[in-house]
Amino acid sequence: MQEIRIPVSKPDLNGRELEYVSDAINSTWISSTGKYLSCFERDFASLCSTGHAMAVCNGTVALHLAMLALDIRPGDEIIVPSMTYIATANACRYVGAEPVFVDVDPENWCIAPEKIEAAITTRTRGIVAVHLYGHPADMDTINEIAAVNGLTVIEDAAEAHLATYKGRPVGGLGRLATFSFYGNKTFTCGEGGAISTSDDQLAQRIRTLRGQGMDPKRRYYFPVTGYNFRLTNVAAALLCAQLERRDEILGKRKQIFSWYEERLRPIEGIELQPSSNDVTVTPWLFCMTVRDDAASSRDEIANCLRQEGIDTRPFFIPLHTLPPFREESAKRNDDLPVTNDLCRRGLNLPTYSDITESDIDQICEIVRDCVSRR
Repeated sequence: MQEIRIPVSKPDLNGRELEYVSDAINSTWISSTGKYLSCFERDFASLCSTGHAMAVCNGTVALHLAMLALDIRPGDEIIVPSMTYIATANACRYVGAEPVFVDVDPENWCIAPEKIEAAITTRTRGIVAVHLYGHPADMDTINEIAAVNGLTVIEDAAEAHLATYKGRPVGGLGRLATFSFYGNKTFTCGEGGAISTSDDQLAQRIRTLRGQGMDPKRRYYFPVTGYNFRLTNVAAALLCAQLERRDEILGKRKQIFSWYEERLRPIEGIELQPSSNDVTVTPWLFCMTVRDDAASSRDEIANCLRQEGIDTRPFFIPLHTLPPFREESAKRNDDLPVTNDLCRRGLNLPTYSDITESDIDQICEIVRDCVSRR
């Protein structure tokens, strides 16, 4: 097998990242206090149009901390899409709650509001609206369902940095939102995350739980059991450098998406990620699906690309089929045909700032050859 020469993702660190990290190191403020943390939290809250943003050590922790702050407990149920990364469901289990899986909307691949209503029980406490592959979920409808039923909405915006819904940025569309800054995300510090909210009391609870449970008004007094979920000033320095180039980074990715769309859209047997008219999608990883009438399957196309040193990533395996969750899912008789179909046929193609148009030409030519073979 040929060595990978075009990865599916890699970070864009071509700005002032090294300068800011060096400054953080030279200042000796390398732990969970420092000017870069303050700068990042202020700027990110502004980008989300929220009153607060709290940096944490990764996106999974952000979800866990959100559920702790909302006092979700053992025996509670949280409605989540099955078509998402496993962290969304794992975080429910961390607090003893049960993830209840529902299908996605074929028109946007995000959690289907009409399926949410059917899944609500007396034990339901909340809904996690995942903005999948950079596309915002139908938040107005989801929030309306939540309000009628007394539920809390968490936005899982791990893949949707700076996406917008009806002109509003993600991050401020639910009671709170969680983000990831893992190495393959649009903005990254290697490992990192954030929670955004405009609820002052909730923000204070999140900060307290994040910092070992210490009373903010009395040092080294701990009124609650807390966690060490903090981000370092060094990691925040990376994020500050990333965010100040956000227009440049997003612009490059939009160009990459445009190149892919221009070349792949005419290919019979290939379908692209749908997009609603009232959203701005974050160009994270480029998505395509392979129709069953194509000459080659999703996995066969991925193998053809791999033989040329080009890496890809299949869509997530449906969570309701995975060992930690499938027994409870079977008891509920979960029926998720859209999720099952998309996850079987979906493929992510290489997406990063310095991939070239020539690289994309080659990728798309291989895809064309694979699906048109007779």
